[in-house]
Amino acid sequence: MKKKILLLLFISAASGYGFASDPYSGDPGVSAPDNLDYRKLVSHADLNYNKPVSRSEAGMPVGNGRMGSLVWTRPTSLKMQINRVDVFAMNSSTKSFPVRNTDYASGCAYVDVNMVDYGKDIFAGENFHQHLGLYDGVMTANGKDITARVIAWHERDVMAIEIIDQRKQPVPVNVDLRMLRYLMQFFPGENFNRRKNFELSSKHAVMVQTDGHTATSRLDIRDGRIILTQQFREDDFYNASAVAISIVGRASMARYFNEHTVRLSAAPGLGRFIILIGSASSFDPEQDVASLALKELDAAEVEGFDGLLASNKTWWHEFWSRSFVDLHSEDGVADYVEQNYTYFQYVMASSSRGAYPPRFGGMLWYTTGDMREWGSQYWWHNQSCLYNALPPTNRFELMEPMFSMYSTHFDSYTRAASQQWGSKGVWIPETTWFNGLEELPEDIAAEMRDLYLVRKPWEERSKRFISYFEPKLKHNSRLNWADHSRWENGHWIMPDKGVGSFGHVNHILSSTAKIAYLYWLRYEYTLDKDWLKEYAYPMIKGTVEFYRNFPNLKKASDGKYHINHINNGEPVWDVQDPVKEIAAMRGMTPILIRASEILNTDGEMRPVWREFAENLAALPTSDILSTWHEEAPRYWIRGVPPAGYGNPERPSLAPALFYDLCTAGTENEEMTRLANATFRAIYPQGISEHTTVSTLTQIPIVAAHLGRADDLKHMIPNQMKCLPPDEFFGDWVLPNRMTLTSGPGALTIERTGNASAALNAALLQSVPPAPGKDAVIYLFPALPDEWDASYKLLARGAFLVSTSIKKGNIAYVKIEPLEGGECRLSNPWPGKALDLYRDNIIAEDLSGKVVNFSTKQGEIVTIVPSGSKPPK
Repeated sequence: MKKKILLLLFISAASGYGFASDPYSGDPGVSAPDNLDYRKLVSHADLNYNKPVSRSEAGMPVGNGRMGSLVWTRPTSLKMQINRVDVFAMNSSTKSFPVRNTDYASGCAYVDVNMVDYGKDIFAGENFHQHLGLYDGVMTANGKDITARVIAWHERDVMAIEIIDQRKQPVPVNVDLRMLRYLMQFFPGENFNRRKNFELSSKHAVMVQTDGHTATSRLDIRDGRIILTQQFREDDFYNASAVAISIVGRASMARYFNEHTVRLSAAPGLGRFIILIGSASSFDPEQDVASLALKELDAAEVEGFDGLLASNKTWWHEFWSRSFVDLHSEDGVADYVEQNYTYFQYVMASSSRGAYPPRFGGMLWYTTGDMREWGSQYWWHNQSCLYNALPPTNRFELMEPMFSMYSTHFDSYTRAASQQWGSKGVWIPETTWFNGLEELPEDIAAEMRDLYLVRKPWEERSKRFISYFEPKLKHNSRLNWADHSRWENGHWIMPDKGVGSFGHVNHILSSTAKIAYLYWLRYEYTLDKDWLKEYAYPMIKGTVEFYRNFPNLKKASDGKYHINHINNGEPVWDVQDPVKEIAAMRGMTPILIRASEILNTDGEMRPVWREFAENLAALPTSDILSTWHEEAPRYWIRGVPPAGYGNPERPSLAPALFYDLCTAGTENEEMTRLANATFRAIYPQGISEHTTVSTLTQIPIVAAHLGRADDLKHMIPNQMKCLPPDEFFGDWVLPNRMTLTSGPGALTIERTGNASAALNAALLQSVPPAPGKDAVIYLFPALPDEWDASYKLLARGAFLVSTSIKKGNIAYVKIEPLEGGECRLSNPWPGKALDLYRDNIIAEDLSGKVVNFSTKQGEIVTIVPSGSKPPK
């Protein structure tokens, strides 16, 4: 078995792809933070292909955070699918997609750059090499006598392809702009009476209709440029996209190639020319979205490829300078982890800088048109894998799309809390549309409350309730009780899952708390009080008030608040006191009180919130089980039995994951004991190099919080490797370090996000002794002994922390206060006195287990063991 696993790990190296297990090579050792060569470090994570990929999903990612594409090759062509984060085919009110996985988003157009050379392969053989340079954000494809470079301009929504043609007998280069869908073609007067502000003026348009939803694609030529627009309509919903292409530096000719393709041909010739691809999106039916895309081309044509590249280099170099992680181990495992960590930062920078976050399955890297598993909604557990790793990287602009989406539609989630649950505050479901949840008719909302709060028997639901939800999408959190629906004898059958109103995501409440916790962390890491007041505090307060007013949360005879008839995530339905929900209330309530104190607001509510926090039910533990005996260890379980579905008796590490309940700084020793006992209950055989660490598990983060360095030595790389790979779920790492875990068309990098979050916590934790308290900085709290490391990461309190460790020895720690204020540092050299330097001048001595010192914005504080000299 061991030989089989090793063979799988190294198959990529033998196949000619530089990725995954291959890049153990490179210069040994780690660089000191002050002497770091950023280009050299970041380039360790470059992608190198020495042969073309066999499938489009293995292409190389290029994007500016708003638009992007994988880039892959065929023997005589360069291929792309242009996608955008703000293109949505439908919204929360759709009634046209009752079948799972049929809703779609993001896709704009196929682009093929064809370089046919009369049967001669260009991108093949010994002349082929494809390279993605992360430090500059440039993808290069070398073929026989042709070189192509691809970039995505970060200032505007344009991708640029530089072609250098050195063929002795050049032929035209044809750029084909193709529709994503062309199932049927409509002509004027056919099924158009319900569509306003729409006309079909030529044969170069195709409309695909799904019930009341239409997707219209139109080809166009304007002033020698080619254009493809899409319009999505259903009732009052409208969204449109456009992709426009021009050629600069070579004579070109545009023509309609067929009913689905418009072609721009570059005249034959030696030397260099540029293909520019602009895109745009709009929710305004009065706006000419094609004109928006053409304006993007106008701006890019002025700059030329060299200007775009220079602009991009400036952006990328500044991006990489904000933080880094440099790792090394003798066996190369730490180097491999570092490469994947760096690559994750690149992928997020390339896909998460728009008005909406990239969806977990596919991101900006769809290559299969509209086909994708799990549809177009956002699933928080999956999305969280992309965002939990980002706060310490000092790159909060990559989190802004996520914050923006939830805050923009905050009113929708407050309405949902009231309509669906009869509560106050805010409720963000596990699965949601980009625009939140639709407003329900009041009679439907009233019946929903009675059914979902188990006040009305499920069997007594009305025909109107059933018919209202029949055409709705079943992945949505509101009706995930529906099982796979089907047509039967001309009637739409919608069976349930056998547990009444319960389903995998119907009764999950804690997604709101996990999102609110990230809002709090953004404040803690930046100390931006305006942001706390405007965005974070409403979300934090809304979370606690939702729980506190939840109808099925009541104070019982034991004087404690217990919550009933909700889920513990997806595995356990209809259970009392699920551990994830109790942990959320226990963590977020003290955080709300602290935020209220910082903003000096809602003082009259603090006693109410304190009473709530002090009287919450205990986290459920194994000693409540009938099978427990006094000699057995106590550990956390998923909920208080019985449950409508699933096993609530199984161990759960949820309390050690979020809200600062159990970390390196926790003073509550019982919490730490319970967490470690739970860890052992989940892994009774311990952790080894063969332990499976699945894509979506966040237990490695818990291991880091608990200081379990020996376990992380295996858990982090095993999660990145998808070891052992699962053929059924598609857990095979593709040459571009992504997987198809989420199904066809749904590329993901979730596993690397989870492993990166665990690595951050192994290197640096800035955590309080309890939720809502002052954070303390801990250096290398869970780093494996075999790994050397150097890093610059952001700590809470807005402190940039730089340090390194080699053979277990920490040389120094440098702290850059971005705001200034009191800093608390767990002594990296236990038992030793410390010298503190301010701007290279010794200022004071420190001692103790935790040292406190003041800081001023802009100064550099360096701390070393007493008698040592700081680096120059």
